[in-house]
Parts: sequence; C-alpha cells; structure tokens
Amino acid sequence: MSNTKAVTTLSVDALPKIATGKVRELYKVDEKTLLFVASDRISAYDVIMENGIPSKGLLLNLLSAHWFNVLPTLLPSLQTHFITLSLPSSIPQAQHALLQNRSMQVRRLKIFPIEAIVRGYITGSAWKEYKVSGTVHSIPIAVGLKESQAFPQGAIYTPSTKAEAGENDENISPARAAEIVGQEYADRIEKLALSLYTAARDYAKDRGIIIADTKFEFGLDEETDQVVLVDEVLTPDSSRFWPADKYEIGREQESFDKQYLRDWLVKEGLKGKQGVRMPENIALETANKYREAFEKLTGGSWEDAVKK
Repeated sequence: MSNTKAVTTLSVDALPKIATGKVRELYKVDEKTLLFVASDRISAYDVIMENGIPSKGLLLNLLSAHWFNVLPTLLPSLQTHFITLSLPSSIPQAQHALLQNRSMQVRRLKIFPIEAIVRGYITGSAWKEYKVSGTVHSIPIAVGLKESQAFPQGAIYTPSTKAEAGENDENISPARAAEIVGQEYADRIEKLALSLYTAARDYAKDRGIIIADTKFEFGLDEETDQVVLVDEVLTPDSSRFWPADKYEIGREQESFDKQYLRDWLVKEGLKGKQGVRMPENIALETANKYREAFEKLTGGSWEDAVKK
C-alpha cells in the first residue's frame, strides 16, 4: 500500500480526546461534532497486533467516505453521521500531513451498544456453528448447506454486543438485541442493516466483489428520533470480501480482508494471543488485499485517491 511506516499511535494536539478504539481515535470538535482519526493499527480475533499496516487508516477512512456518499443514492432515506473529510480549522498546519485523508468529521450521536452483523453467505464462525447444531446465532437454518453458500432465505441478521476495549464481542440473538436497545429500535436497526447489506452486496457484485458478511453500527439522532449509520462502513476491517471470479461453493474462499492475517495467526498458534508482531510479508500481503478491494469498489486507483 505504501512503504511508509505504519502510524499506530497519534494525537491531535488542538482537540480533546473522547475515546480510543481498536483502530480509531475520537476527538471532540464541538458539542455536535467529532473528529474520527483512523490509525494503521489492525486487530484480529479482538486483539490488536503490535505493528500496523502502512496507510491502512487512510484506506479505511477514504473507503468509508466513498460508501457514505454512495449508500444514500441507493437508499434515499438513509441518514449517516458523515459530514466532511476536511479537517477542523483549529488543527495546526503542522499536523495536516499526518491527519489528511485519515480523518473525517462526523455528527456526535448516541450510539446503540450493539453491532449489527448481516450475513449473506455461510462462512467463518457461522459455518462452524451450523456444522454442529444446524443454527447460526441460535437461528435454525435450512439443512444441507455447503460452506460459503448463500443463505437460501436471503441475508440474515446476527447481532453481537459491542464490547468495551480489551473485551470480546459476544454473539447474541435478535431477541437479546431487542432487550438491550428496546424492541422498536431493534426492529428498525435490523430492517436498516438488511437493506444496507442488500444494496451494498448488489453494488459490490457489479464490481467483482462478493460481500459475504459485514458489520454496521448505528446511532440515534435524539432530535429527530432517526436511526443513523455511524462508524466505519463496508471496509475490509468490518466485512468479508471475496473475489467474485474465484467464488466456489463448498470451500473457504480467497478474500480481500484480514482473513489472510487470521489464517496466519491460527497456523502459528497465535490466535487470540497478546503481543503478536506480524512478519513483514504478512503485513504487506494484507495491505495489498485491502488496496485491491478499495480499487475494485471505488473504481479508482489508490495512488490517485491519496493525492487528493
């Protein structure tokens, strides 16, 4: 993606920090606005690697911005938290080179404490559960499915808890999600997540990518009572992207996401372990897969995107 050093720690001197996530730093711009800054950190199995992927934060940020612009054209009623890629005027010029393209200003909203996972194809942990019990997130699924097959009834909604930093997300049923956020909001989140997935799946398929599953997060605009799409969206960090031209039912698929890193961790017996440093070839290959997904989905070159 780039030969530059990965940016795993950063600070914005002019703004107060609100929170640190696995990848992003959140800063307060004003009472209604936040600055999201994406580092080059990468996590797998809920553990952050010791080293990062050079330019990954820029890619996640710019790909999310692409989707925040595209999705409202596919779903005209959609509200998102995205405001602009421009930096706040309070940021000193000396920090612009670091922060440009890896930052976005967003609306400050009340965040629902669940992750809205949508699965279109049976793979990963869903496939493992299905083989044992015939269910996915405790939802009964048709018998006889093969690995990587599309769910015959269409995409399914399989939420999880949104864990605090350092803790693992927990798969939950839609009924449990309703207990957490209330039935009315749970219904709206489920419907919106499924609509978003379907629109994005069709958009991506036209560009040579299958979105096997993805994770959305939502906030509430308390003034209008609208459910709003927030956080990152449809990136290789939050989604499973497969090359459509190599897709074959009945086996694991090649992917444009962090599956390459996950596979290496499993092979080396490092899954879920702290203090892991990726070899350079694993970091580089992961970077290449992320960039290929970016270029397919946006239709532009990575080099041109970061020049803007």
